[in-house]
Amino acid sequence: MPAAEMTVGRWRRQAALALAAADIDAAPALEADVLLCHALAVPRTWLYAHADAALDLHERGTVDALLARRLTGEPVAYLTGEQEFRSRMFRVTPDVLIPRDDTDTLVEAALRHASILHARCRRPLVVVDAGTGSGIVAISLALELDVPVTLIALDRSVAALRVAAGNAAVHAAEVQVLAGDWLAALAGRSVDLLVSNPPYIEDDDPHLAALGFEPPAALVSGADGLHDIRRLIDAAVRVLRDEGVLLLEHGFDQAVRVRALFAEAGYADIATRQDEGGNDRVSGGALTRR
Repeated sequence: MPAAEMTVGRWRRQAALALAAADIDAAPALEADVLLCHALAVPRTWLYAHADAALDLHERGTVDALLARRLTGEPVAYLTGEQEFRSRMFRVTPDVLIPRDDTDTLVEAALRHASILHARCRRPLVVVDAGTGSGIVAISLALELDVPVTLIALDRSVAALRVAAGNAAVHAAEVQVLAGDWLAALAGRSVDLLVSNPPYIEDDDPHLAALGFEPPAALVSGADGLHDIRRLIDAAVRVLRDEGVLLLEHGFDQAVRVRALFAEAGYADIATRQDEGGNDRVSGGALTRR
């Protein structure tokens, strides 16, 4: 084998060692394979069967460039342009947050409440995902709800809405996209179920350093991390119908404070749902006008 030749197997080994040495991820071999599969447009099983295949100059340049970016800390999802959520693949860009498994809790809570609300009112529901980002919550609900619904994906970022609309088209999900600063674009008393994964990280949170490639406006929310949650809880009073429900994802240590904000704004049936790791993750309440 010529000295300059690089095989699939050799690149995988060298890339995994480089990622391990950089201490960026707990699964360096998997990450190396993901980057190589993306560059070559092949499934991972192909790598096992073609370990001796030589990478040409273009392929080598592409995978080396991806590895160099990963070694700076850039997330794999932005390098490949996609991330899985609830067994579906979604396109992501640096304009949106990378989907995380914790948001499963928000979707599950929304599915439950939508079923209860429909059983009460016996009409199509209006469900809004505020701050939709890549659209994972809105699209998951549109595809998984078993009740008639109008699903609106709302975001103040036009770039994020383009990503959400593209994902909705790929998954054939009936989702309306709407631009607006939180709930300002919604009519009064028009929404049955409002869900959101808003920014909830404190301005000086040390974990922000590891999130440097993601949009700060979708992460950071004031000195206590609750600025946007306060805005949503207060603004939802205007847009929710009688017995309408607001569900908010939040930090694992924010549930007590978030429930207090719900109570101060006059919500009832306030409760918190834990994620699979046992952390408080989603709090919500209902707005009774009678």
